[in-house]
Order: sequence, then structure tokens, then C-alpha cells
Amino acid sequence: MAREYKDSGIEWIGLIPKEWRIVPFKAYFTTGKGLSFTKADLTPQGHAVVSYGQVHSKVNTGTRLDDFLLRYVPDSITANGESSKMNKGDFIIADTSEDLEGCGNCVYVDRDIELYAGYHSVTAKPKVQDNNKFFAYYFQTPCWRSQIRSRVTGIKVYSISQSIINQTWLFVPPLLIQQKIADYLDKVCGEADEMIALQEKMIEELKAYKQSIITEVVTKGLNPNAPMKNSGIDWIGEIPEHWEIIKIGFIFDNLDYLRRPISAEQRERNNPQYNYYGASGIIDKIDHYNVDDKVLLIGEDGANLVTRNLPLVYKAEGKFWVNNHAHILKPKFDDYNYMAFALEAANYRNYITGSAQPKLSQENLQAVKLPVPPIEEQCQIASYLDSKCSEIDSLIAIKQQKITELKEYKKSVIYEYVTGKKEVV
Repeated sequence: MAREYKDSGIEWIGLIPKEWRIVPFKAYFTTGKGLSFTKADLTPQGHAVVSYGQVHSKVNTGTRLDDFLLRYVPDSITANGESSKMNKGDFIIADTSEDLEGCGNCVYVDRDIELYAGYHSVTAKPKVQDNNKFFAYYFQTPCWRSQIRSRVTGIKVYSISQSIINQTWLFVPPLLIQQKIADYLDKVCGEADEMIALQEKMIEELKAYKQSIITEVVTKGLNPNAPMKNSGIDWIGEIPEHWEIIKIGFIFDNLDYLRRPISAEQRERNNPQYNYYGASGIIDKIDHYNVDDKVLLIGEDGANLVTRNLPLVYKAEGKFWVNNHAHILKPKFDDYNYMAFALEAANYRNYITGSAQPKLSQENLQAVKLPVPPIEEQCQIASYLDSKCSEIDSLIAIKQQKITELKEYKKSVIYEYVTGKKEVV
């Protein structure tokens, strides 16, 4: 028997199954606020919380409560926060967003655990005992997010209030169909997540391999038969006899006096043609520039100094803006490309201060020592590494494209089933 449909009342959704209902969010959920505290209140142990940052985390699927989303606060924070306490089946939604494509994303509490909603969050607790896992998938789709986007206000940061959330509508299939859809999406999305995790693991292995090649060639050169000598530096080990070990302060001109911070409100975009750099590379396009040169940028602060999950060194040429979170270095006599690899290979751990907010000061950066071969060898090494790294980057790009395709596949499958375009048989 053919499935019957009716008009959803939403132009871009079109038809939905006849037996499905469209009901207001507030008829199914009671909303509230998360606890009020700051990052400074977090502790290594205590009461588990999920705050704004975890809701918007790239690793949050929105359909389960993973342990890595949890943070902790002491008794003093939760003493009067019973209304922010979460139960299995509840949702934690970020009350602000900088990304309208991601706004409305949530964390679904899929297990029994002592948990509180944290700062900058809205709680949504079900009034009706339906299959809330179905709604966890529904909240990931444009069916719901577009309703949020059409109501938010703001320029850079968008406020997502309880009132806005309560004005949205839900597609509600019969309970048995909710269960079938949730079970099916658990299976399909779980398989996709496993494939994504595999691709991500291979990317990390390729990045580690790339870093090892850079370090090996920058410290040992291309001639395996070259006589060696001890550099006196642990991360470098032995180097060819004719190489030197020189402090960064003697190799580069430091141009930090050119850099300037600029707030998001001051970043004009009438003619955004210049790259805006921070500690982790390009973060925006703006109308102005404060550097017109060919230089190397290296992060001054942030966790990446320690984790090295992202490149630490960036090539920048022409006109661009650098804020106060990146050092500006210009080689005095040496090959620009080789020095980019040498800076990326260097170990800065003994020069970094601070634990909560790691920092590589200008003074400490100047004291870091690098292996320096003759200029001809620098050029040969840079050419070799450009070729090898390009090959590895191509493999990484293929893996990243596969991840993008898998994520798009997940989105399309979720959308098709929570709107009734496809039926679980």
C-alpha cells in the first residue's frame, strides 16, 4: 500500500507522511537555563556539566553524551542549581552561536548520570514520553535549525533564547515510527562515524609521518654518508659536521613591532581583500593590512604550542594583517623555505611558559636554536621537503574529502528519514 502524504505547511519541506503531526516545541518540552559560572570555576573533579563550548564542540554528534564533553564544577556551583540538573532523555542547547549553520545544535543526554547544564545553555526537558532519540536527530537538521536561524538577532554572536526555541515546530511521527527511525539512524550514522574515525586516525598518522620527515631532514640533511657531530640539543641530536647551530635571534629579524590586535567589531568588510592572521593561521579577511613583506609567522600563545595539532609556522607574503598572537620573523640571510621547515621542526617545550595558557615569548623564541646548513643545502632540503610534504598533503586532502562526504551523507540520511521522505522498512 502506497504511503499517503500531506502538506507540511513549510514550503521547502513540502509533503510529510499523513499520520505525522506538526506540534509546537513548547507542547513537548519545558525549557530552562543552565548554571551560572565561568571557566575559572571549573575543577578537575566534581559535578559533571556540559556548557556552551561542549555543545559547539566539533566532536559533539548531538545524539549522545560522550565522556569527553564533560567538565566539572564544585559543590558551591550546584548548591542552588536543581533546575539545571539533567536526566536521561533531556537536551542541552547552546544559547549563543557564532555559526548560524551550527546554531541549534544540542547535546542529548542518552544515559543516567549526575549531570548539570552549564553556562550559556538552555535546557529542554520532555513533557511527553516519546522517543527522544528521534528528536536528537531532528535537532541536527535544517527542519529545526532553519527555524532558529529565521528568528535570531545579532551581528557576530547570535542569541538563541528560550523564547526563540519555544517558537519552533516539531515533526512528530507515531511513537513506533519514531523508534524505527531512531534505531535505523543509530545504525547508519554509527557506521558512518566509525568510517570518519578511521579516516581521522589515518590523517593523524600522515601528519605525524610528515612531521617526522621534516625533523629528520632538517636535522640530518640529505646525504646519509655525511660525517656527523653532536649538536648538544636533545631534539636535534647529531648533525652533519659542517652545519652550525644558531639561535633564532641571530637568524631572523623580529618584526613584532608591526603586529596589532583588532577586535571583531573593527574588522571592516567593505572590501575584505587582506588575510587576517592569528596564532593558527588565517582567521578572517579584512579591509586593512599592517604588514607588506615576505615573512614567517609563528604562534605566540595557545594550546597548539604544546599539542601541535595544527601547523605552528605559516608563510605570509604581500599585504596582510597580523594580530598580537603571532610572532613575525624574517630570515636575514638564509633560505626562506628552509627556515619555515626548520621552525616547524623545532621543539619549543623548554621555552614555553604557562600551563593554562601556554605562551612563547619573544625573548624565549629568540633563544631557540636551529640547525643551519650552508645555503645551497638549505635550498636542496627545502625543495625535497616541498615535494614530499606535497605528496603527504595530497593524501591528507583525500582523507579529508572522504570525511566531508561521510558527514554530508549523514546529514542527508538524517534529513530524509526525520522528514518522512524515506521510510524505514
